[in-house]
Amino acid sequence: MEKIKDQIKVIRERAVLVGAYLRARDSNNRIDNLAELTALAESAGAIIVDRLQQKIPRIHPATYIGKGKAEHLLEKVQKSRADLVIFDNDLTPGQIRELENIVKVKVIDRSELILDIFAARAQTRQAKLQVELAQLEYTYPRLTRMWSHLDSVAGAGGGTSAGAVGGIGTRGTGEKQLEIDRRLVSKRITALKRELEEIDGRILREIDGRRDFFKICLVGYTNAGKSTLMNALTEAGVLVEDRLFATLDTRTRKWRISSGLEVLLSDTVGFVSKLPHHLVASFKATLEEAVHADLLLHVIDASSPEVFEQIDSVKTVLGQIGCGQKPILMLLNKCDIISGGGLFESLQTVYPEAVAISARSGLNLDQLGERVQEIVRGKELHIRLKSPISDGRLISFLRAHAIDLREEYDGSQVTMEAWLGKNQMPHLRHLGAEQVEIL
Repeated sequence: MEKIKDQIKVIRERAVLVGAYLRARDSNNRIDNLAELTALAESAGAIIVDRLQQKIPRIHPATYIGKGKAEHLLEKVQKSRADLVIFDNDLTPGQIRELENIVKVKVIDRSELILDIFAARAQTRQAKLQVELAQLEYTYPRLTRMWSHLDSVAGAGGGTSAGAVGGIGTRGTGEKQLEIDRRLVSKRITALKRELEEIDGRILREIDGRRDFFKICLVGYTNAGKSTLMNALTEAGVLVEDRLFATLDTRTRKWRISSGLEVLLSDTVGFVSKLPHHLVASFKATLEEAVHADLLLHVIDASSPEVFEQIDSVKTVLGQIGCGQKPILMLLNKCDIISGGGLFESLQTVYPEAVAISARSGLNLDQLGERVQEIVRGKELHIRLKSPISDGRLISFLRAHAIDLREEYDGSQVTMEAWLGKNQMPHLRHLGAEQVEIL
């Protein structure tokens, strides 16, 4: 069976889902450990026809789940007429090959599934490069046992009457196809990283150019409602669909919270549990918005029965990209479709500072704006200062962020009096303001 592992497409294939969990590690008593994999598979276009969950004492080196369970999986595949098996685990190439020999259909693992979804969603040049890099880095260590043609030899003597497969100049011991493929993949990975570094540099320069603004970034589990909230707050026109990873590209827009306060709001790619580290690494440029943000708004799908697991997944990824210690405001989204009950009350108990909102209906978005304003500005201070008229950056900053600004001009000097948030004072001094008087 010939397969191209970096180009798998799951398009309306009939799939059996498999989840194998180590007894010693999995203390989770949830009824459905495959809920997330189900959503991922359906988002990729698969039709779920059966499922198999099993707690195992140890990972079987040949089939992950053991030969007996693999035979049981074969029965499920045959009974449901499935043509695909998706594991909620990361499998080795040898395990995939052995399982495919037993079940007689294609077998993919969790990372491959997520990579396929990202490949289907990528629209911009940056996103496509990031996905290709993640796919190649996933594929590279698996080349050894992936294709049967990799044991063929290129350039060895004896292939033709001329005594060489490649002709004159290629005689010698030859190079295995495996080595050729590895060299080509490695060369492509290097080229992709170089191009993405250039994109990363441009993004960092763009972010640095926004230093006069307070930067806020939306983060959260995929399909939690980040794009809907982005549109509600900024009219950004971001694509909104009820599916995982609907958008992969970051968008930044101005959010006018009040007459004296504008911030920059950015959306990011959604997270899932056990997000493949190749994707986290390759999407570094996209996630720079979160890394350099002054405040993170963690959008939570409060209606999900898996809400606490999703919160933990987001916290894990934030830690991986270096955002674990950033200020975070939790938003309990979709509260308008919650009929009440213990889960939502538990959320409010565990996160008493969280704001319950509905991005779709606009419920409590004014309260969200007030909370963000408190964080951005801090205690209001009545200030007075003088500045040269030529200092455009300082004057522009006060005009954009101060409240009740009054300006008096005297020759080349301007005296300004206004109310400004305490948290904005360091930036005012960074712009060169001297002799700021607190009234």
